[in-house]
Amino acid sequence: MSGKLKEVRERMKSVSSTQQITKAMKMVSAAKLRKAQDAIVRVRPYADKLNHMLRNVLSAVEGDVSISFGKERPVKHATIVVVTSNRGLCGAFNTNIIKAAVKQIEEQFAEQRASGNLTIVPIGKRGYDFFRKNYKNCKINKDYIMLFENLEFDHTVTVPRLLMDQFSNGETDSIMVFYSRFKNAATQFAETVQFLPVPKIESASTRRVDYIFEPEKEILLNTLVPSILEIQFQKYLLDTHASEHGARMTSMDKATTNADEMLSSLKISYNNARQEAITKELSEIVGGAAALEG
Repeated sequence: MSGKLKEVRERMKSVSSTQQITKAMKMVSAAKLRKAQDAIVRVRPYADKLNHMLRNVLSAVEGDVSISFGKERPVKHATIVVVTSNRGLCGAFNTNIIKAAVKQIEEQFAEQRASGNLTIVPIGKRGYDFFRKNYKNCKINKDYIMLFENLEFDHTVTVPRLLMDQFSNGETDSIMVFYSRFKNAATQFAETVQFLPVPKIESASTRRVDYIFEPEKEILLNTLVPSILEIQFQKYLLDTHASEHGARMTSMDKATTNADEMLSSLKISYNNARQEAITKELSEIVGGAAALEG
């Protein structure tokens, strides 16, 4: 019986230590989430409005100017950017993004993958580890795995500039981005977006807008479009960053709650075992006393 009591005590000690870790991780993620949430809340309306304007303008001026970022062509080579976290312990956060990317590859880029014309750009170690193990026949750019270590715009802008250069030079014909859209601490959505070519607004052909450009149309667009795409890519990163901390905070909160329930169950088991031990000892004493009297 003493062995059982010792085992339960050790389990209680282990669960209690784990609970302290999950509480600490929850508090750290909550602190980081506030800062990350503020960043995406500030950027998202601006980025979304610019993106809508970009698609609208490119749809309206199609054929009038030479803007390579809006031109669709046969997809011989494709590039996918998978934005995940560097660390785990955040529930299904990374899994959902990776699943979305895998689904897109199987449905849309299976031919490019089979021919070795699929390039994967993982941002975050979790995505890199998965694709390195499972997509050995693809080209994997590992230069930006640790990009989340510094999310300053001047640092992250190198990625969209590289992607735009590759698209303009014909090195790739389609670029998709997979990231997590932040809604709140408990809700994040895996998103799939077409980065290049810029998707046009479907109804633009029925309502052509006569924009007035100053300076010249081509000069303005060739300067404006890359800037908007850079901001849009920054939004993907900030969205994913906030989603990661929200998912980890929620996951650690659930883990802490589960630890509480487990401790309660173990305490009941411990008390039952103690009661059994006491009852057994009393029975032995009573039995011994009765034997002596007899």
